[in-house]
Amino acid sequence: MKLNKPSVIKETMIESFEFYGASIVASTPKPKYLMSFSTGGLFINESVELAALHRESEAWKVTLGRAIECGLATLPKAASKRRTLREITNRISCLSAIEREFLISEADRQEQQAVLWLATCRAYRFIHEFAVEVVRERHLSWRLELGPEAFDVFFGAKAEWDGGLAAISKSTQQKLRQVLYRMMREAGLLSEDGHIQTVYLSPRLKSLIVQADPDGLEVFPGGDSG
Repeated sequence: MKLNKPSVIKETMIESFEFYGASIVASTPKPKYLMSFSTGGLFINESVELAALHRESEAWKVTLGRAIECGLATLPKAASKRRTLREITNRISCLSAIEREFLISEADRQEQQAVLWLATCRAYRFIHEFAVEVVRERHLSWRLELGPEAFDVFFGAKAEWDGGLAAISKSTQQKLRQVLYRMMREAGLLSEDGHIQTVYLSPRLKSLIVQADPDGLEVFPGGDSG
């Protein structure tokens, strides 16, 4: 099974603030699977607000702190709010300054969805690999139905080689699947009845993605065609 790597991959959560650089060489060990996306979805509105809140050259932990102080996430519990904003920050920090500016100032709603899906794929190795190895491959072969078993089989195959994944409980796996499928629907990759959809990207957005990563379009079904 061929594994594809995003241009920006993180080894730790935003709370530790230790990141890989944008350039990954072939000899670099693959980072651990971060499976902390078990809540919410793409958080489109909150993500755009947080991207606008960030100041260039500012540490992302500072941005996160200001986002928490100003109550960016509309969640009732402080712990839930902090966790959600940490996840959003972890994703947005994977975008380049140009991509963030596009997200804030130029992108329409559909393009915002696409940019945030791209950021999510960069932040979580598992989601990136699922997008390329399962969603893209099924789209190319016209096997468009994406039932829950697709996730379960993929998760099981990865868990055979990764102790961290193997230790995750069945209930957590189901939650991760639920959230991932929700994100794919919000990003336009998956229809409400569970079928993979072609994602049409504007020439401007395609250009931005390819500038950062020549293989970046692979996380969008049909995105690297034409």
